[in-house]
Amino acid sequence: MTNDSNGKKPGFQFNILKNDPLDGHKGQNIGSISLENVAPVYVNKDTGEVFIDMGGLHARAEVERRVKWVTDRSEVEGEDAESYWLVWVSVERMDVGPVYSGVAACFEMVNRTKRRGYKLMPEHVNMMDRSMKGKIDLNDMDPFSRSALKSFLISHNEEIWNNSEALQKEMEND
Repeated sequence: MTNDSNGKKPGFQFNILKNDPLDGHKGQNIGSISLENVAPVYVNKDTGEVFIDMGGLHARAEVERRVKWVTDRSEVEGEDAESYWLVWVSVERMDVGPVYSGVAACFEMVNRTKRRGYKLMPEHVNMMDRSMKGKIDLNDMDPFSRSALKSFLISHNEEIWNNSEALQKEMEND
């Protein structure tokens, strides 16, 4: 076994940049991920409350704080458990103007009394990736949550909603 004395971690690493990773750099930062146009939108399944918490980009949203994350849902369930949809919403500029280009939802549950939270990190990462790639995946969401999300997206920016034909078609019955 060799000991890497320069302190670098082994394996694949990437940078998360705020702005366009190729803006004026002529090849520098190729392969970087830009989170500039992605927002984590939370939908409370019980109350229908919808809000944006940018801390969710790094799993530090207010609803996600001060709990230990587990992969066994039964550890979190109970009368004090709150269920949320974390919806990754990506916005892109197209010929018609800005559009909701990618929207993908994943489930999480938090029980503040037990100080436990349930989510599957691979699902969260995959749904964020799908959203960033311009996919719409709201298949697992219940009708009440989908309707609350639709109302929020319309009221948040009606111009973007009006430009987003694919999302309008997906949510036409919500």
